[in-house]
Amino acid sequence: MAQSSARREGARPRVPDTVRPGGLPGQRGADRPGSRTGGGGGRRHGGGRRRGKRGKRRILRWVAAVVSLVIIGTAGAGYLYYRHLNGNLQKDALNLGDHRAPQAKANAAGQTPLNILLIGSDARDSKENQELGGAKNTFGAAPLADVQMLLHVSADRSNMSVVSLPRDTVLKIPKCTDPQGRKYPATGWTLANESLGRGGPGCTVATWEQLTDIHIDHFMKIDFSGVVSMADAIGGVPVCVDANVYSHTHDGHGSGLKLPEGTTSVKGQQALQWLRTRYGFWPDTDVVRTRAQHQYMNSMVRQLRKGTKLTDPGKLMDLAEAATKALTVDTGIGSVKKLYDLAGELQKVPTSRITMTTMPNVNSTRPGFGQKVDPKAGDADKLFAMVRDDTPLDGKASKKKTPKLSDDPAAAKDRIGITVWNGTGGDGATPTSHRATDVATLLRGQGFTRAASHTRQDPQKTTSVLFPSAGLEGDAQSVAQAIGVPLSSVKKSTDVSGVTVVVGSDWRTGTIYTSAAADDGNTPGTADVIHGDDKTACMHVDPAYTW
Repeated sequence: MAQSSARREGARPRVPDTVRPGGLPGQRGADRPGSRTGGGGGRRHGGGRRRGKRGKRRILRWVAAVVSLVIIGTAGAGYLYYRHLNGNLQKDALNLGDHRAPQAKANAAGQTPLNILLIGSDARDSKENQELGGAKNTFGAAPLADVQMLLHVSADRSNMSVVSLPRDTVLKIPKCTDPQGRKYPATGWTLANESLGRGGPGCTVATWEQLTDIHIDHFMKIDFSGVVSMADAIGGVPVCVDANVYSHTHDGHGSGLKLPEGTTSVKGQQALQWLRTRYGFWPDTDVVRTRAQHQYMNSMVRQLRKGTKLTDPGKLMDLAEAATKALTVDTGIGSVKKLYDLAGELQKVPTSRITMTTMPNVNSTRPGFGQKVDPKAGDADKLFAMVRDDTPLDGKASKKKTPKLSDDPAAAKDRIGITVWNGTGGDGATPTSHRATDVATLLRGQGFTRAASHTRQDPQKTTSVLFPSAGLEGDAQSVAQAIGVPLSSVKKSTDVSGVTVVVGSDWRTGTIYTSAAADDGNTPGTADVIHGDDKTACMHVDPAYTW
């Protein structure tokens, strides 16, 4: 995309004289009161300490003015540059599927969590991406979502959890319809990274919601060249290896990453190589690659929070330019102002409360998917449930209050009308036949004589009891207690007209519900946790790839 005249040949956009940083409206820099070049001797009064304080205030005013021009956009060149940055952004639809996971409830203060899906594309759709990604035979082919990370920001903004989905995860992709009306039918068992090529990032979002039952609020997608430009603009990210590493095989595979033992600041193409390295970090799997990506992200956050980029207006503009050119986002955050506001929410989370995890997984048992992975039953469900329930993954959750019984007393069992839906396909597998009928029969045997099954299929990961209005909450809780469903899974919903039991994929068999995702506040040990303030993280190098 052509840049505005303010950026031709690398020039900085000229700040109008009427908005000179550090000065008053209408004053040129040399004529400001107290300017060294304007003769203002007043700046010399009061001693070094006063000069130091004034100097700091001047710098802060200067930075604030630049930020307001570059990020918010005011007048003159600043507004033109703001429009230019907006023009850099590419936008796409948020969700291309038919099913949406329910939105999280607000907390007592009216705050809701934020769920943002980060997608790294391996598209070879440009000469630059082809050169960076290699594999010339795939030029122009459907892109793959080789990096998928869910950023969950807690409702109170006190903590952030990141869950990576290995690209080799075997799952089913739902039916997707792109913004032009092209339809992509649901798949059988396939790899998670294929979702991006089925209409765009909105299909990756739909796949995540089907797998996890977590409501996704936004997405951000970046490609090879975007990673390089962002890494250059940041100025380098420190990463660590415990031995000399060279990611290169005899038959030409490998990212090409070559680093000495210890900590190295990587940027540009070397940063991309780090994020893509599979052959070199023990045990040379896609899963261990996500750990390297987590180390990089944690280190990048620490670098940015040092503030070095935000005190240099030139570097700040370089970062803004690189970020807006690199990203494709959903329409809900499709402007620089909205991205700036979103960044403000992320900034509230202390580095020490950022927790990186990988979806617990096991070797796939699906025919034809050797050396790929399946979600680990129980552990993956628990991790997803903790995110849905806004439970911190760093183990610092405040003690949860047990949901109290409704003040509205339940009616007699034989007076409560109950509809049962089969949602056992929520894990992507084939729904259990007659499950709604079985649970309705179970309820009638316990005295709920008006319980009846319905043919509606509503795939969900976890079983829930829904009610439409406060007057039926007591009835819904009575039903939940009878079948062992926790009160936290009793929810008000406008999608139902009476008490409704949705049997999730976590209750395919049996007469008493026992969730595999027990809510004890502890992150599964198989989630490979890395904390944001851990500066000791270092990748273990495969001895076969040392030099």
